[in-house]
Amino acid sequence: MLQWRAAILISAVKIGASVYEWLQRFTIPNGLNQLLVRIFRILFHAERAGVRETRDHDTPAKKARFRLKKGLARHPPLPFFTLRTIGYTSNMKHKRSLETTRFPTTLLLGIAAPYNRTASMDAYFAEFESLVETSGTPYTEKLFLSLRDVDPVYFLTKGKLEQVKKICDEHEIQEVILSEALSAQQERNLEDYLDCTVIDRTRLILEIFRRAAHSAEGKTQVAIATLQHEKSRLAGKGIHLHQQAGITGLIGGPGETLKERERRAIEQGITTLRKQLVKVEKARETQRKRRLESHQPLICLIGYTNTGKSTIINALTKSKVEAEDKLFATLDTTTRELYVDGKKKGLISDTVGFIQQLPHQLINAFKSTLSELSYADLLLHVIDLSDPNWRDHIRIVRNILDELGVEKDTLYVFNKRDRITDDESEEMQDALEQYTPRVIISARSKEGIEPLKKFLASWQRPS
Repeated sequence: MLQWRAAILISAVKIGASVYEWLQRFTIPNGLNQLLVRIFRILFHAERAGVRETRDHDTPAKKARFRLKKGLARHPPLPFFTLRTIGYTSNMKHKRSLETTRFPTTLLLGIAAPYNRTASMDAYFAEFESLVETSGTPYTEKLFLSLRDVDPVYFLTKGKLEQVKKICDEHEIQEVILSEALSAQQERNLEDYLDCTVIDRTRLILEIFRRAAHSAEGKTQVAIATLQHEKSRLAGKGIHLHQQAGITGLIGGPGETLKERERRAIEQGITTLRKQLVKVEKARETQRKRRLESHQPLICLIGYTNTGKSTIINALTKSKVEAEDKLFATLDTTTRELYVDGKKKGLISDTVGFIQQLPHQLINAFKSTLSELSYADLLLHVIDLSDPNWRDHIRIVRNILDELGVEKDTLYVFNKRDRITDDESEEMQDALEQYTPRVIISARSKEGIEPLKKFLASWQRPS
């Protein structure tokens, strides 16, 4: 009897999942949407859960109950469904399409890890919140913790782990976003213990880059980095990835496991994307050769994200590059002609911003773009003077430049002078003395950017 009930339950799950996927292709009348969603959304996520964490010796009834539990309690990291409903105007002549996006209940978990030597942890946590806001993910709860040690299994120590588990249970948290990067094992173990989706710093930044990339080159670079990250997460994906496909009666080896097939598909995707990137790099190389032949000096803006690089290039070249007060507002390289006091000084180029713990997958993927720094005659290192961690930001940018092997003449451009008081400016003078040459500016006003213009007017390309 139990086996029959289990079989009927599993069949209902599979049929419901299929119907839910089929319904996504159509618009749903407003009067039916609530009923259909409440039934088929549960069945759809029950089918997604599959037998990932069930054991071979579990009974069919136990497996079925487990899958339905997962369908009710667990949702993917991105919005778990988008429902298109149809409304009508009063005269019933024009249809009005509305899109409703629902997000899982999310906990922001900021961690002050022992390896993090940031001067101001408050500023570090504020940056983490800005990252989450930039990704477009709303959150319902947030918690900041301090760790003395990092547990190799869960990352969090036992006491902190129990504290987070209690909050997740009390608020029915479905998704946890961490401020730190996790190993594949730590991410998997946390998901199992907290019974919710876990997103670490690497996945968060990759998602932000995916949203911010607009050019074909940028999208390809982010796609490569994302696939490389997914490849590193294949280990321990679940027992269903260890299963081998085959047909009874055939003579031969055991065949290819699903994990091997998944890895091969990812590797093929990376190879295809790299071939596409090579074509773009050839076009970039052609443009570089033309510029070098014309003997035009190249000035590159570099720095931490959200320090005002795009605002500076707009002020110097009267361009309209997107400049917003958020992290990674622009990813694509922008190059403009630079004129100072009516005289052409060469070309000025904006590059992608850096950030603490920038995933190595992104650094490797963007090497072709960052290679432009090797051909620069002058680097303008832009620093947000109003950020309490500006010294750490300088160190992070220097470390990345060292990793890329870039050593060029550098002007330190301390921006956002208008956001600090005169007293704070006086206190910073001793700390600023070690960074030469330097200028202190405010890129949002004509008067504020004059020190940078004066420097560029007198600057000569090294012979």
